[in-house]
Amino acid sequence: MSNKVILVVLDGLNYQVARDCMGYLNGLLEQQRASLYQVECQLPSMSRPLYECILTGVRPVDSGIVNNNVVRLSNQSSIFSLAASQGKVTSAAAYHWISELYNRAPYHPVLDRFTNDETMNIQHGCFYHWDHYPDEALFLDAEYLRRTYHPDFLLIHPMNIDDMGHKYGLDSRQYRNCARGADIILSNYIEQWRRDGYQIMITSDHGMNNDLSHGGILAEEREVPLFVIGDKFTHHACQVEQTEICGNVCQLLNLEHSKPYTQELLAL
Repeated sequence: MSNKVILVVLDGLNYQVARDCMGYLNGLLEQQRASLYQVECQLPSMSRPLYECILTGVRPVDSGIVNNNVVRLSNQSSIFSLAASQGKVTSAAAYHWISELYNRAPYHPVLDRFTNDETMNIQHGCFYHWDHYPDEALFLDAEYLRRTYHPDFLLIHPMNIDDMGHKYGLDSRQYRNCARGADIILSNYIEQWRRDGYQIMITSDHGMNNDLSHGGILAEEREVPLFVIGDKFTHHACQVEQTEICGNVCQLLNLEHSKPYTQELLAL
């Protein structure tokens, strides 16, 4: 039996800020309703390369998506392509680079912002191209997609935490408060997602530094959280690699695949 999966990628969220500031998620941890793993992101610690890593399991130096200016379709199998080709329903509320990687490149707002095409890897999408697009609106987009199309796999990818980091830096109240805001938004949805049968993974592509950037090897740039919520996770202590997130989702979706995954993480 397959499970439905929601993968939330909170762009630019540093591990320690998630641990210190996200009270609802930490409340689930305290009550043993979730588990948290520290993940080291691949290099370079940049967004587009790491979207590709998370969604295909392939390191940037191997995928060829090595910086944010590489604008082309992915040439790797992804969660989206594997799920769509095996009869699953796929959906994403995400930054437009996700559309460029898995649906069509370059992104054309008029044609691609709202996608409803079962021939695409991402069949149902709400994409945005403003870094300041409100997280609250993005989660509403995602919930519309979820309730309308009942996807087996839904990617939710808000950008405001990263945007605040680029404006004010890691050690700023604006960055921390934006993480707190994302936690509040998540608290309004997670219980309903669980009642509707979703396994939930919440992570980030990369962290942030005090130079208002990321891209290198500093711990604050590379250390990101992975919260898992659901009965198909063991909740045991284990090491999860960023390259295994794709395979973990594929396992949960009961897809045929050859991706690496974390056997100790999954109760399957």
